[in-house]
Amino acid sequence: QVQLVESGGGLVQAGGSQRLSCAASGSIFGIDVMGWYRQAPGKQRELVAAITSGGITNYVDSVKGRFTISRDNAKNTVYLQMNNVKPEDTAVYYCRAQASWAIYWGQGTQVTVSS
Repeated sequence: QVQLVESGGGLVQAGGSQRLSCAASGSIFGIDVMGWYRQAPGKQRELVAAITSGGITNYVDSVKGRFTISRDNAKNTVYLQMNNVKPEDTAVYYCRAQASWAIYWGQGTQVTVSS
């Protein structure tokens, strides 16, 4: 089992910055890809950014150049640095961990961007 705990959500003004953190615990040795997803009201959950254990990253087009995903393997933590946020970034952000045997999700953290 893997437990994921997100933190860092909240209210931020448009154009501002916010950093999300996701700490993993449990059977973390088998985790390869970690990522951030988001779900806005009335919309499907979508991938925001992902990072492999080797540091290869992938972003949805709408956040490229604004968001940065990083990973501290020593701390078993993945981060999402969000810069120049926009109202359309408002959503519940979920951390996801992909292991060879299962996929795990965090409980989600709300990010609200005010215009």
